[in-house]
Amino acid sequence: MNKALTPDKVWDIAVIGGGCSGFGVMLDALSRGLSVVLLERGDIGQGTSSRSTKLLHGGVRYLAKAHVKLVFEAVRERGGLLRNAKHLTHVQPFVIPVYSRLQALWYTLGLKFYDLLAGTRSLGKSRYLSKAETMRRMPMLKTERLRGGVLYHDGQFDDARLIISLAETCTTLGGAVLNYCSVLGLQKDVSGKVNGLRFLDQVSGVEHFLTARMVVNATGIFTDEVGRMDSPQSAPTVVASQGSHLVLPAEILSSNNALLIPQTSDGRVLFAVPWQGKVVLGTTDIRVDAPSAEPKISDAEVDFILSTAARYFNKPISRSDVRSVFAGLRPLSAPAATGAKTKEISRSHKVIVSPSGLVSITGGKWTTFRKMGQDAVAHFTKVTGQRLAPSRSATMNLGGEQPAQAQGKYLQYGSQAVAIEAFVNAHPQWNIPLHPAHDYTLAQVVWAVRYEMALHLDDVLSRRLRLLMLDANAARIVAPQVAALMAEELGHDMEWVQGELKAFYTLLERYTLAP
Repeated sequence: MNKALTPDKVWDIAVIGGGCSGFGVMLDALSRGLSVVLLERGDIGQGTSSRSTKLLHGGVRYLAKAHVKLVFEAVRERGGLLRNAKHLTHVQPFVIPVYSRLQALWYTLGLKFYDLLAGTRSLGKSRYLSKAETMRRMPMLKTERLRGGVLYHDGQFDDARLIISLAETCTTLGGAVLNYCSVLGLQKDVSGKVNGLRFLDQVSGVEHFLTARMVVNATGIFTDEVGRMDSPQSAPTVVASQGSHLVLPAEILSSNNALLIPQTSDGRVLFAVPWQGKVVLGTTDIRVDAPSAEPKISDAEVDFILSTAARYFNKPISRSDVRSVFAGLRPLSAPAATGAKTKEISRSHKVIVSPSGLVSITGGKWTTFRKMGQDAVAHFTKVTGQRLAPSRSATMNLGGEQPAQAQGKYLQYGSQAVAIEAFVNAHPQWNIPLHPAHDYTLAQVVWAVRYEMALHLDDVLSRRLRLLMLDANAARIVAPQVAALMAEELGHDMEWVQGELKAFYTLLERYTLAP
């Protein structure tokens, strides 16, 4: 257990949930000089926050629904992330194919307005493309009826690695990050106000109590579960929507540009995005009434994604082309009884303060995670009566100060790039590729265990390294070697290795397609 958790310590804020919204709260609170502890019952970033479409975007499609405020907020936050986490973010050009003059006019004007909302944070001017230039940028498009395209720019990032950088940044600022710690209940004072919580350290099996002036519920799709700890009669506040993705070889797209298909049969958009040497194709938007920590893509979703792509791609894509699949559950801010389709529910966030003082964040998206945190922390004075210093989180570096000598794959480690490079040089026995088709080494496994809080096989292969998400079969092949090395580092025996492999192989079924 973290040494900062002394029995008599009173934290300013305790955050439940180690996804992007939880770290948004933690980062903003620490920027104001508050003391913060964050608890996650699994691995940090294990849920939806590591299963996004890998985009930092303002939400082009939200403009059509007149959600201008949400788009304005998102493009502003997008610019901040591209500035504050340069080691994990970059500008990504997109092409929207058009098939009529009306479409060309509509999308061009809409994206010009998108640029206008971004203002000085614009990532590049949008413009209409001729058919020839569209085909040059997107050689895999069918030419039938194609008139041209519209070019625009958004951001792209590595979601799970950004969670790791946020954890490192927050720890450096004095926060305590605890993974594999399950909150069992909330503590209340004699007046019924929440003043702490009880949790189980899953590693030691020991229960602990901690006291906090404010408790924030940032548990995404499980927001209502924590809400019922506060009051069994609390009304539902979140609707879960599943977004699923297929991961394909880069040759499927054959471009550094991303594709946005603007109108699918269910009224959404579909992205085909180059990412880490592969292509991410998705996403879906399906209501889920019984959320799971490990959602599984359905055959219907696979068929929908493939059939939609087939309408635009000039070469067929089959299930055998798929290298991995993944699904995440979006926590949409809406009463569970709402009859609205998930695609119609706003992606804006809400902060709710219960009568007992429990602060809950619902809704939101990765791009606006920092603003979500800022809005939650802004209730500190209301809950505690104590003065709150101004927020500085908008300008804080998120572990991305890269020394000039950092090279290649170690750039993703940001300010730790030189340290891991020195670590590799000092331990050449670990500077060995995990798999011939991927640029990961044994040294990165050891680093993840020693310095990045990785405790289980899934932590390493899913989030510290992205192998499971990029190539599920390759992850299956290297799993025994990685588990054995982790056991050596953590002091576990062969029984632990076998247990980890059994659990990982079961998980793999959710990342692979049956023939």
